[in-house]
Amino acid sequence: MTVFGELRMSAALPDAASRRGWDASVTARLVLAGVVIFTLLVGANLATPLYALLQAQLGLGPLAITVAFSSYVLALISGLLLFGHWSDHIGRRAALLLAVITGLCGGIVFGTADSLAGLCAGRALQGLAVALATGASSAALRDLLPTRPEWASRFTLLSSAGGVAAGPVLGGLLSLLPDPTRTPFLAHTAVLATLLVPLFVLKARPAVRPSVPGAALTSLKPRRLAVSREARGSFWMAASVGFLSFAVFGFCLSLAPGYFASIVHANSRPLVGLLAALTLASSALSQLLPVRGRFLVPAGLAVLGCSLVLLAVAGTVQSPWLLVLACLTAGAGQGVAFRVVFNEVAGKVEPAKHAQIISAVYVITYLGSALPVLGLGAAAGSFGLPTAVLAFVAPAATACLALAALALRRGRG
Repeated sequence: MTVFGELRMSAALPDAASRRGWDASVTARLVLAGVVIFTLLVGANLATPLYALLQAQLGLGPLAITVAFSSYVLALISGLLLFGHWSDHIGRRAALLLAVITGLCGGIVFGTADSLAGLCAGRALQGLAVALATGASSAALRDLLPTRPEWASRFTLLSSAGGVAAGPVLGGLLSLLPDPTRTPFLAHTAVLATLLVPLFVLKARPAVRPSVPGAALTSLKPRRLAVSREARGSFWMAASVGFLSFAVFGFCLSLAPGYFASIVHANSRPLVGLLAALTLASSALSQLLPVRGRFLVPAGLAVLGCSLVLLAVAGTVQSPWLLVLACLTAGAGQGVAFRVVFNEVAGKVEPAKHAQIISAVYVITYLGSALPVLGLGAAAGSFGLPTAVLAFVAPAATACLALAALALRRGRG
C-alpha cells in the first residue's frame, strides 16, 4: 500500500499486514519517530543565531524578527488545530512522511528568502511540518511503549527539546561556512531528504482509528477539543506549564541572542547559538534524570521563576557566568516540571485520542512562544532590548511562582 492509499483511508488491517516493505523492529521505529521530530525542530531553529545577520542584510527591525519567528508558531498552532489528529486516522507513518516533505519545502523557502514575506512563508511551512509531526511522533512512541508510558513521554520531550536546543548550535556552526544564511538550510534539506527513504520503505502499521469507507474527509475535519473529565485537570495544568515554559523558550530563540551577546561582549554566531540553546539543552537532559517526588512540579516551577530573575540580574551586572547559571537552571526546572505534567495527562488519555489531545496541549503551549514574544519585540523596538527583557521577566517569573503555589496546593489535595 502506498502512502496515498493510507491518506485515502483505504488501509484495512489485512492490507496493512500484507503490504511489502521494511518490517522494522520496535527499536528502529522508536528511533525513526524520535529522529523525525528532532530533525524537524532542528531545522525550525537553525535561524536563531542568524537573525541578527538577516536583520542587517534585509534592513529589518526587532519587531520584524519577532514577526518572522511568530509566523512559525502561529502556523504550528493552526496546524495542530487543523490536523493534529490526522495520524490517528491515516497512520503515524503517513503523517510523519507528510511532515518531512513540508519541512523540506519550508527550509528551501526560508533559506532563499530575500524579504520579510519570504522569511514568514518559510517559517510558516516549517511550523506546519512540526504540527504534523508533533502528535504523530508522540502517539507513535506511546504506541510502541504501551507498558512504559513514562518513558514514552521522556523520549517525546527529549526529542523535542533536544531538537530545539541543537538547532541554534548547528545554525551557528554552519553559518561559519560560505553563504551563512543559506548553507545551514541546504545542509538540513539534505538530511531531511535522507529521512524520506526509511519512511517510504517502512511497512506501516494500521491506523488506530481508521475511517469507515466513504468517510475519509469527515475523519480529517478539525475536531472540537473534548477532554474527558478524568484528564481535564491534568490537561490544563500541562497546558499552563507549557505556555509559561515556551514563553521562556520563545524569548531564548528570538531576541535573547542579542541580549546574551551584549552580556558576554561577543558577536560570534556559534557562541550566541550555544548560549541560546543552553536552556533548551538543559531541559532535554533533565528528561534523563531519574528524579521522583510529589512536589517536582512546584519545585521545578519555582526554580524556573527564580532563574528568570537571575537572567535579568545577569544583564544588569553584566555577568556571563550568572547568565549561564540562569539558563541552565531555568531549563532544568522547566524540564522536570513539564515532564511530570505531560506524563500525567498522557497517561489519562485513551490511546485512540492520544494524538488529538497531545496536539491540543501543544496548541496552548506554543501560544506561549507567540504572544509574549510579539509583545517583547514591540517593547524592544520602542524602549530598547534591556528594558523589554525586564518587562518580560517580571510577569513571567511571577506567573511561574503563582503556578508553583497552585501545583503545591493541588499536590497536597
